[in-house]
Amino acid sequence: MEIIRSKKFISDRSWGAKDIASMNGISTRLHWTKEPYKWHVNDGEEVFVVLDGKVEMFFKENGSEQSSILEAGDIFFASIGTEHVAHPLGEARILVIEKEGSV
Repeated sequence: MEIIRSKKFISDRSWGAKDIASMNGISTRLHWTKEPYKWHVNDGEEVFVVLDGKVEMFFKENGSEQSSILEAGDIFFASIGTEHVAHPLGEARILVIEKEGSV
């Protein structure tokens, strides 16, 4: 049993994470960041939940780059093959649920 105060979580580097759970090959991690990630495609599906802060999520759909601003409480679902990159607007805390070992 553990209670995690996500708004207080910080890492010594952007995209540093706290592993919360690993269940049947699916990992749940809390990330802290203030810098963009990198363009990537996950090995499976990904659920990306903004817990604190704002994130501009860039993604490619039908070969066209698009973006959307995600605020606290918003969820981005990346289906298999969705190329995407997260750009925090200041500090952000993000819950990511994805296949273990995914990029």
